[in-house]
Formats: sequence, C-alpha cells, structure tokens
Amino acid sequence: MAEHHDAVSIIRTKRDGAELSRSQINWVIDSYTRGLVSDEQMSALAMAVLLQGMNRTEISHWTAAMIASGERMNFTTLPKPTVDKHSTGGVGDKITLPLAPLVAACGAAVPQLSGRGLGHTGGTLDKLESIPGWRASLTNAEMFAQLNDVGAVICAAGIGLAPADKKLYALRDVTGTVESIALIASSIMSKKIAEGTSALVLDVKCGAGAFMKNIEDARELAQTMVHLGNDAGVRTSALLTDMDFPLGLTAGNALEVRESVEVLAGGGPSDVVELTVALAEEMLSAAGIDADPAAALADGRAMDVWRRMIAAQGGDPEAPLPIARETEVVRADADGVLTSLDAMSVGIAAWRLGAGRQRQGEQVQAAAGVEWHAQVGDQVKSGEALFTLHTDTEDRIPAALAALGGAWSIGEAAQRRPLIHERIR
Repeated sequence: MAEHHDAVSIIRTKRDGAELSRSQINWVIDSYTRGLVSDEQMSALAMAVLLQGMNRTEISHWTAAMIASGERMNFTTLPKPTVDKHSTGGVGDKITLPLAPLVAACGAAVPQLSGRGLGHTGGTLDKLESIPGWRASLTNAEMFAQLNDVGAVICAAGIGLAPADKKLYALRDVTGTVESIALIASSIMSKKIAEGTSALVLDVKCGAGAFMKNIEDARELAQTMVHLGNDAGVRTSALLTDMDFPLGLTAGNALEVRESVEVLAGGGPSDVVELTVALAEEMLSAAGIDADPAAALADGRAMDVWRRMIAAQGGDPEAPLPIARETEVVRADADGVLTSLDAMSVGIAAWRLGAGRQRQGEQVQAAAGVEWHAQVGDQVKSGEALFTLHTDTEDRIPAALAALGGAWSIGEAAQRRPLIHERIR
C-alpha cells in the first residue's frame, strides 16, 4: 500500500527543519508537474527549502524526481564521447560560443542545450540569434545528425526535458527563492543529466556580477552539483571562476558574437581566451581525449567547426552582424589605471539598452549592449573613450548611463583576482 501524502504536511515537515523522505519528494514533484499541487503550495515549500536547506540525500532525490518528470536523451549511439559545459551565468560570459566548436575540433561531441537570458545575464541563444538566419530550435533527429556531422550543436532544450524544472524555475523567479543552493543545484543538474551527456564541466562564477557573491557559497554550490552529477553517472567537475569584473570587452548579443569570432580567429581579449582554453582542457579530460585546445584555437580548426555549426542551423557565418542605430560614448575623466568595473552595473546597462528582457517571451535587440575599451588594470587617458553604448532606441540611453554611474573608477594601481580560483572534482 503506497503511503498517502498531502502538500500541507510536506510543507510543514520542511518548514520545521525535518528531512523530506524520497516518497514525499517524488509525490510533491510529480503532483506539482501534473497541477495537483498549486503554485501557492509549491511557493511555500520553495521558501521552506530556501530557509531550512536540504541535505545531500534530499537534493539527490529532488533532482531525480525532476528528471523523472520528463524524457531523457541518450547519446550513447554517437561514435564520440559527449561532454557539455554549464555556466552559472555572468556578464560578458560568451564562453559557450568559442568553446563548443573548440572542443568539437578536438574530437568530442558537444550537445550544448542552452537557454535565453532573463535579467542581467545574457542568454546564449539570444546571442546566436543575432546571426542572420540562425535558428535555435532543432528536433532530436536534427541534433543527432549535427553532432555526428559537425560535432557541436548549441540549441534550445526541448520542452520534454525536466518539465518540473521549467515550472519551478518560473515560480522561484517571482517568489524570492532563486538563491537556494539546493534549488539552483537541482535545477541545473536535472536538466543536464536528462540531456544525456556522459561528462559535464561546470563553470561556477563568484563575485559582484554572479549569483554567488562569495567563494564559500560558490564552492558549496559547485561541490553539490559535482556530487549530483557523479552520483547520476555523469563524470562531473567544476571550475570556480571570477565574476567581479565582466568578461572580455563586450556585453550584448551581436557584440558578444563578434568578440567570440575574434577569439576563434586567434585574437580576442586574453581573459576570454584563458577561460575558453581552461574549460576546453577540463572538458577534454572528462571526455578522455588527449588534445591541445590552444593549438586548435591557433590553427583555425575551431573556426572551421564554428562556421559549419552556424551554417548547419541556417545561419550565415559570413553575414555582417547587426549594428545599433544609436551609440553614446562615455569618456574617462582622469589619467591613470582602471581600478574597478562593476560587472552587475555593466550587465544592467546592457539590459536597459535592450540586450535583455524584463519578462519571458520579450524580444531582445540583437545590436544593443555595452562595449568597454579598457579592462581593469589597463592604463587610460582623460578624454579617451571608456565605454560605447549601443541601442536602437535612443530613449534607453539615460537609464543605461545611470546604471554605469558609479560602476568604474580610475586610480593608481589595480588589484585583479586570478580568473580561475580552483578546480572541484
């Protein structure tokens, strides 16, 4: 005889700090997915989880229940090992774009199921959609064919993967429960495990522009996700990386594609190159492939895969990227060194210029965003361009300028933390 559960007793159990049983978790996730547990009840449970936490067993059961809510993909028939990367999100984080073709050029298959941006962090699919003709939605058959042929695919996750997560994610967003480590870890890992990759590398950001502001929280999140993956049979490791300052020199959609293509052409900002190569090494190691990604970046092999990957999804890799109708330049007000540049403020400025969305389903401007002409530690001269703001809508500029107001400073010398803090396996 199956035990009988009800939502209120499960909420009370967690509210009072007790451990939820596997049976309670399975029941509540399944019932919520089917609409038998209301949003109000799930909101209360999410808040109880945020305040009381879940232990490792509970998080593992919660993740498994979310995976069980939908279909699982299986790539074992592919002739190459599959490996994927997930970033917890940051400003100027365009790493997926050069990374997927780079890892594919070294012999792995990279099924990069990505999302759209909400709030101050841009979505990978929004960036790629600034390329004329490129489409994000592929059938499973198209995805398999492209992985076989090109070795890399960046596309939208099918609606069938972890539908419980889709519902819960939208709910967390409007109920102040996004920050729970248990809920972040199970959300990310339920999607990635359901996606069927055999290995996974996590880029867990910490700093001013990240979800996790301090390294202890970032480390706890990374360790939780690494355990979840490995327990589910996915070889998982994580890099803790810095997000005090934005990555590269651009935040926006077409702007970040342009910068990614520069990296694939052997140039681009040194921090973007460093992180791309470090994550590629980690992914190839997880996939059991002995290759030198820095060489594949330098000799053009990664660029070849990029062109084929874009073309396979209907995009024209040679087409000019959209350019914003309006630009506004912010100039340095002193000579010296750029000593700080707040990632969050830059992200909010790019979002206000039209690069991001305020509500799900909103259109984004392909050409909008912020370009900065110096990184922290660089020399700047008074009167030189420090930022260029790009938008199609002139009346968005004042709000973006306001976001950048106190976001940067010029002084004598700058302290930069290393880009990669530690590796977690």
